[in-house]
Amino acid sequence: MARRPAQPDDRTGVGHLIDLFNATVPPVHRRGLPFVAAPAAVALIGRKHPWLARSAAATAAASALFFRHPSRVPPAGPGLVVAPADGAIALVDEAVPHPELGLGDQPLPRVCTFLSIFDVHVQRVPIAGRVESVVHKPGEFLSADLPEASTANERTSMTIATGEDGTGPRVGVVQIAGLLARRIVNEASVGDDLTLGDTYGLIRFGSRVDVYLPAGSVPKVTVGQRAVGAETVFAELV
Repeated sequence: MARRPAQPDDRTGVGHLIDLFNATVPPVHRRGLPFVAAPAAVALIGRKHPWLARSAAATAAASALFFRHPSRVPPAGPGLVVAPADGAIALVDEAVPHPELGLGDQPLPRVCTFLSIFDVHVQRVPIAGRVESVVHKPGEFLSADLPEASTANERTSMTIATGEDGTGPRVGVVQIAGLLARRIVNEASVGDDLTLGDTYGLIRFGSRVDVYLPAGSVPKVTVGQRAVGAETVFAELV
């Protein structure tokens, strides 16, 4: 996994200052480093040309902001499903899950989070469990806030089996490319044991993440609400 959520730390001195700095200025996700390093190098090389250096420096700063990777502290409790991403709740409904999720052909509770270009774009594990499947499907690049984007757009679908032996309720999480998104990253593999709140992926430049809950689940969020990845509770499985 790329990164685990923050844990309480009682360090003092230099270590404490480092923690404060990281909490205030989030690090950059490693997948975004090339997007920051390239314009930063241009700014350095072209420093004798102010217009070039300023434009390149601004691009590097914007990329660092986009690929920021802040620490998060997941809530404690059994069976919690948390937001897989930062963004606005675009849909809370029931829908037939994508076939590749293997969750059946009956409508299931679904929560869709829309990520604008200004949101944090890393994805977090919505529930602890074992990865049962990861499937990528090519598709279109419609605006991710449209309902039809769920089925028409390029996507990567992952099914997580809960429970110590992977026989508990299954949850599906789908990364959906958007109008500007052209690259979906999912670093999880079948058989991986995931911890609640771990970072597992990234979508570049505008996107959406859908969560399919087990039948009978009651979502705890509403349309228009702002979700915080790894921290906002979507549901509590019983």
